[in-house]
Amino acid sequence: MEKLDETLTMLKDLTDAKGIPGNEREPRDVMKKYIEPYADEVTTDGLGSLIAKKTGKENGPKIMVAGHLDEVGFMITQIDDKGFLRFQTVGGWWSQVMLAQRVTVVTKKGDVTGVIGSKPPHILSPEARKKPVEIKDMFIDIGASSKEEAMEWGIRPGDQVVPYFEFTVLNNEKMLLAKAWDNRIGCAIAIDVLKQLKGTDHPNIVYGVGTVQEEVGLRGAKTSANFIQPDIAFGVDVGIAGDTPGVSEKEAMGKMGKGPQIILYDASMVSHKGLRDFVTDTADELNIPYQFDSMAGGGTDSGAIHVSANGVPALSITIATRYIHSHAAMLHRDDYENAVKLIVEVIKRLDEETVKNITFN
Repeated sequence: MEKLDETLTMLKDLTDAKGIPGNEREPRDVMKKYIEPYADEVTTDGLGSLIAKKTGKENGPKIMVAGHLDEVGFMITQIDDKGFLRFQTVGGWWSQVMLAQRVTVVTKKGDVTGVIGSKPPHILSPEARKKPVEIKDMFIDIGASSKEEAMEWGIRPGDQVVPYFEFTVLNNEKMLLAKAWDNRIGCAIAIDVLKQLKGTDHPNIVYGVGTVQEEVGLRGAKTSANFIQPDIAFGVDVGIAGDTPGVSEKEAMGKMGKGPQIILYDASMVSHKGLRDFVTDTADELNIPYQFDSMAGGGTDSGAIHVSANGVPALSITIATRYIHSHAAMLHRDDYENAVKLIVEVIKRLDEETVKNITFN
């Protein structure tokens, strides 16, 4: 692998970190390491969301930029007598992307490698072979010969299990392949927004946030928004890339490399019109590319933030990503960099007067 530049090293560290909902310590530590130099203070809320504060103007509007720390994974629920592990999905999984994939079980004694298995097709009836294997019929094989041996290796019910994948820069160096882009890319955007605001004037207080437990119901976004009580919020996350074979524009409009996605509507939120117009006007003025998208299902941290306290004007800005909620997702570096650029430029313009106008728009 060629030498990684500073940004790629950060992205590798973030995506390599292992952290399913309720187990976000490792990605939180990585995010803290990278965001701390640009923050005035770094704290956490009671659930473990990381909150990095940077003051541009005392008593200015509070702007929240939130990515979530957690990734989809699994939790061990049971060890059978032969040493096979039963598990629960944590976050949304499609059974077709799971079988025969390598995973890492994180135990108190260290990491244990396993593979997701099922009954081999050779002994299934022709009818059964045609059907996808159900998740409840899968197990994790760590090569243990008994329950005792598995426990000796440190395996306990409740241990987190994460997909195993190596961060990879593809032949087209703009294309990046990794696990957990959902949503370590959002955490990276929050870090870079604070980094680019360092030493610049901004008429507000910015909070770069790594929320916990987004994949199981936007839980950390709720607690961290209550902690911050922002005036304006951006949920930064991955979006759907609709540019692969077989996907029509009607199903998904997003294209990799065409700019960050401005989400008009999803199952968790109708985006705030005033904020949306302000963001797109800023992008138009500065020729920063963007694309619109809407999703009938799914949602982002904005969904919980916008209904916190008295209500918060919020907008989801996402990065078109292929193969999310699998072992290997792909995104385009330009989209990430343009998202950072856009959010930074918007923040520089969000003074008290502007925020007031947006709120009542």
